[in-house]
Amino acid sequence: MIGHTVVLLSLVASHSDIDLETVAKISADASQVASVVLASASPVAGAITLATCNRYEIYCEVPQSEDVAAARSEVISQIAASTGLSQDVISTALVSKTETEVIEHLFSVGAGLDSAVIGEREIAGQVRRALNEAQAAGTATGSLVRLFQAASRTAKDVGSRTSLGSRGLSVVSVALELATDLSRDPDWSTKNVVIFGTGAYAGATLSLLRERAAHHVSVFSASGRAEAFVAKRGGTALDESTLEAALEQADVIIGCSGSDHRLMAADIAALERGTRPLVAIDLALTHDFDPELGALEGVDLINLESVRMAAPEEQAQSLRQARSIVLDASEAFAAEQRERAADAAIVALRKHTQQVLETEVEKVRAQHGCTAAAEEVEFAMRRMMRQLLHVPTVRARELAAAGRAGDYIEALQTLYGLEVESPSAPSVKNDSRCPVTGSAADDAAPAPAAEARTPDLVQLSRAV
Repeated sequence: MIGHTVVLLSLVASHSDIDLETVAKISADASQVASVVLASASPVAGAITLATCNRYEIYCEVPQSEDVAAARSEVISQIAASTGLSQDVISTALVSKTETEVIEHLFSVGAGLDSAVIGEREIAGQVRRALNEAQAAGTATGSLVRLFQAASRTAKDVGSRTSLGSRGLSVVSVALELATDLSRDPDWSTKNVVIFGTGAYAGATLSLLRERAAHHVSVFSASGRAEAFVAKRGGTALDESTLEAALEQADVIIGCSGSDHRLMAADIAALERGTRPLVAIDLALTHDFDPELGALEGVDLINLESVRMAAPEEQAQSLRQARSIVLDASEAFAAEQRERAADAAIVALRKHTQQVLETEVEKVRAQHGCTAAAEEVEFAMRRMMRQLLHVPTVRARELAAAGRAGDYIEALQTLYGLEVESPSAPSVKNDSRCPVTGSAADDAAPAPAAEARTPDLVQLSRAV
C-alpha cells in the first residue's frame, strides 16, 4: 500500500452550534469513546477527546481520505452506545471537520477564540490535559501529539503577542462578577462560599475567590476528595454530615463537579435559612444544581448560558491580530504535515538508490581491491548519485507544498516499484521514552527541525 499523509478528522459539538443541554447529553459517559473506537475494527489510528464546560470534541487520525466516512460512523456509533442517544441525534449534533479545518479549529479553540468568554484562560490548560490523558491512555498518535502541542504553542503566542485575555477573563471570573452584581454586599471577605467539586474548575474558582479576599470557603466532593483538595489549596472540607449546616449559612454556592449528585431545589427549600439570600453559580455542563433552584424566593441562579450572555466582547483589533496568528500557525502546521509525506518518499527513493550504489561499489572493490583507482571510481559514483537525486528531492518538496505528495509517491511506485511507508509517528502507548509528565512537558519547545525529520532521511543525506 502506498503511504500518504495521514488524514485528520474532528467531530465537534460546541456552544457555537447547539444548545448546552445537547452538548451535556453527548458528553455524558463519552470520555472513554477514544479507547473504545481504537479497540474496534474501525480505521481510526488514534484519537484525543477534548471535553469542557461547553464543548465535546474528538480528534482522530485516519490513514487516508477514503477512511473518513467509516471513521466518523464508528465514532458516532460509540458515542450513541455510551450516552444512550440515537445515532441520528449524535450525527446531527456533531460537526465534522477534516484536514486544515481541523487544525485551524483546534488552534482557535486553544487560543480561546471559540469560547463563550473570548480569550478565556482555562481552555489552554484543558487542551494540554486532553493530550496528557490521551497519552496516558495510549490513544494519541504522533500526528495528534504534534497537533495538540502546536495548538498549545499557538495559544501562548496569542497570549504574549496580543492584548486578548489580558484582563484575565474566564468563565469563572465572569460568573463571579455576575454574583458580585447580584449580591447586596460586594465584599467577598464576609461571604460564606461552598464549592461543589475538586477538579480543574474548582481549583480555578478557589484561586479567583482568594484574589477577591474570600476567606470562608468550604469544599464538598461526592467522591470524597475534598480533604486532599483543601490540603493543597486551602479551605474547609465538607462531607455528607457537615454539608447541610454549611448550606444553611452559605451566601454563594458554586457547582464545578458535573457529578450525578445534583443539589435539588427541594433540598435548599428544606433548609433553615430564613431570609438569607443565596447566589447559586452552576458551572457544570451537566448541572450540579437543579435548574428550578432559580425559582426559589431569595435565590439567584447563574449558569453557563448566563455567563455566555454576560461575557464582554474583546477589542476588534486584538481579535483580528489573534485570528491572524492562528491562521498563520495553522498554515505552517499544515505545510509541515504535507512535507512529512515528501520526507517518507525521499527516504524510500534514497534507500533504493543507496542499495543500487552499494551493490555497484562492491563490484568495483571486488574487481580492483582497495586501490586509488577504485576509490576514485567510488567517489565519482557517489557524487553522480547525489546529483541525480537533487532534482527528485526538490520536486518532492514542491509537490508536497502544493498538496500533491500522493502524485510523487505514485510515480515512485510506477517507476521503481517502491513501497513508501506512512510518515506518521507511532502511538505513544506503552512507550517508556514518552512519559507523561504534566503541563511542563506540553509546554516544552518543539524539537529542532533536523531531529523532527525521519532519522533515515538525515542518515541517508550524509551517506549519499
